[in-house]
Amino acid sequence: MADLTLDYQLADGVTHAPDEDAVYTWVSATLDYLKTDSKAVELTIRIVAEQEAQELNNEFRGKDYATNVLSFPFNSPVELPVTLLGDLVICQSVVEKEAQEQQKSAIAHWTHMVIHGTLHLLGYDHIDDNEAEEMEQIERNILASLNISDPYQPIDNMELNTQ
Repeated sequence: MADLTLDYQLADGVTHAPDEDAVYTWVSATLDYLKTDSKAVELTIRIVAEQEAQELNNEFRGKDYATNVLSFPFNSPVELPVTLLGDLVICQSVVEKEAQEQQKSAIAHWTHMVIHGTLHLLGYDHIDDNEAEEMEQIERNILASLNISDPYQPIDNMELNTQ
């Protein structure tokens, strides 16, 4: 089990979010899956309202809209005794809207976004197809270990029988 220090923050305007114990479990599952248990790991996860997510996305990515998760990896110019991964900023309203659109439970989508963001902090990305497939498979495996179904499985579009 990873030695994890989690700073969990709820910004003004956040009406509800997963509890800290659940978020801790999801980050720990990610670290354990990747066998990072030999290091002390620190990260901050901040749950924000849409305005803050939009401002940060615009400032750091040049995109003027709120997005589901932003990752800010920490890169120290000197060696530190603790591995500070960085910060995740997750937008409550975007995650909940996506869950509804994708016909997933909100908690399953929250779990996915925390795992996805943690993987970004650990250096994983999805810029090219090979990286995306590797990252998605890791996400599937971690989610399966938490009894959550594949988030990349297409939604069944059942045709209506009009006879």
